[in-house]
Amino acid sequence: QLQLVESGGGLVQPGGSLRLSCAAPGSTLAYYTIAWFRQAPGKEREGGSSISKTGLYTNYVASVKGRFTISRDNDKNTAYLQMNTLGPEDTAIYYCAARMQWEIETFEVTDYDWWGQGTQVTVSS
Repeated sequence: QLQLVESGGGLVQPGGSLRLSCAAPGSTLAYYTIAWFRQAPGKEREGGSSISKTGLYTNYVASVKGRFTISRDNDKNTAYLQMNTLGPEDTAIYYCAARMQWEIETFEVTDYDWWGQGTQVTVSS
């Protein structure tokens, strides 16, 4: 059973940066396509970025493209989300998710089989 553990969330001022981590202790992360989702209060969970198993391919939604960078280090069984130029609209609980399939274009919640517990990101002055 794959376990995903997010970390790195916190409070940041508008315009600031954060880097989130998604660790998979005891598992081989290279077997999985990884995505980052977020859920703001009162809103549905939405996908933002995904990365292929090898890390060669990435995919972003328009709202984060150019500001967020997804990456992974399979030797460390960890994926990352570098978030720059954060704004209040980025305030949400951030989740990493995994699927066995190779496709990275999907951001349907039901297409991902394993989820972390989430980490809170709050952007406020």
